[in-house]
Amino acid sequence: MTAHLPENNYKRKALQELLAWQEEMQQPPSFLNNLARKAQHKINSYIPDKVHNAITAAIKQMTRATLFGANLITRQPATSHNLQLQEAQVLERINFYKNAAALEGGVTGAGGFLLGLADFPLLLGIKIKMLFEIAALYGYDVTDYKERIYLLHIFQLAFSSHEYRREVYLQITDWETRKQHLPNHLEEFDWRGFQQEYRDYIDLAKMAQLIPVIGAPVGAIVNIKLIRKLGYTAMNAYRLRWHEMYRL
Repeated sequence: MTAHLPENNYKRKALQELLAWQEEMQQPPSFLNNLARKAQHKINSYIPDKVHNAITAAIKQMTRATLFGANLITRQPATSHNLQLQEAQVLERINFYKNAAALEGGVTGAGGFLLGLADFPLLLGIKIKMLFEIAALYGYDVTDYKERIYLLHIFQLAFSSHEYRREVYLQITDWETRKQHLPNHLEEFDWRGFQQEYRDYIDLAKMAQLIPVIGAPVGAIVNIKLIRKLGYTAMNAYRLRWHEMYRL
């Protein structure tokens, strides 16, 4: 955890990290990114369609059921505007969910192919629960439909290709204005793009988890990295809103 800093110093540090993240979100894909993308498509071609379809359906249904259910709302929105205090709590919750995801990934990875497949919806639930908590710690009310759409965009920023990520980043800038023009129905959300990008991103990282013997350690390590990435993305996405409203 970051040592306690004077408030203005902490805000300057947070702003520097936000600016670096914004630059990262807008970078074009590198040669290695393109290579990884081609490798993903090659791997996908060897996997039976019924497996692809099962994963895609699980992602869509689990995301909708979990994100728009009421069972995850366990924390009231914070009322403090002390960014350092809020982010200390956010980091604590990210660490908690990294440990939970590591345990889940180790157990399902040790179980071979069938339990490895079960990891997809289980990990998805852990990620979304963490996002609910992070949103509340930054003071946002996740009972609001539009705040849940913002969570979906954070998800996309963390787990999408460079090309798609740049598009999503532009969608969350000036969010207070943009959210006034959101679709009235959830079906109008780009579920196809969401599913495909998430599945392609996760497949490449998670395929080794389905291999006997090495599946458990791989599952634990990969899950930790995925949760860390999502937490880092969420922090900067909310810093962006803070900066637009209060100026860091």
